[in-house]
Amino acid sequence: MELTAATGEDVPAVADLWEALAAEQRDHGSHLLAAENHQQAQELIAQYVHTGGVAVARQHGRRVGFVMFHVETGLYETDTKRGVVDNLYVVPGARDDGVGSALLDHAEAELRERGAGVLAVEALWDNEGARRLYERRGYDRHRVTFERPAESDTHTKDPD
Repeated sequence: MELTAATGEDVPAVADLWEALAAEQRDHGSHLLAAENHQQAQELIAQYVHTGGVAVARQHGRRVGFVMFHVETGLYETDTKRGVVDNLYVVPGARDDGVGSALLDHAEAELRERGAGVLAVEALWDNEGARRLYERRGYDRHRVTFERPAESDTHTKDPD
């Protein structure tokens, strides 16, 4: 396996991999539409490539995975820089070959080099494979998102 920083030439192929990631995430409860967001994803990937925030894994010359990452910036002051792994994807035929770990290694090293004192990654709760990978890598649950349908008669109001 070969792992390199993505270039502009990789952007269309990474966008295709992103679409596959988004489509698979629908099976785990994601509301994100895959094909309908392809162009926006491709534009965002190009921005990440420009800042050195995308790496691509290749096996036998074929792109089999990618990772996107950045150091968080915002309006609020924090006590540490937070490095964020935004997307990590490995095609089904290359899973369990260490590709995901190699991509995560690359992202973590780059984020530490950029001054991150803490690293974060998100996974959908139903995506047990992703959760196992991140837990094996020492990531702990940090934040919980609760969700329910907007129109629901199964909830009750808390008494005042």
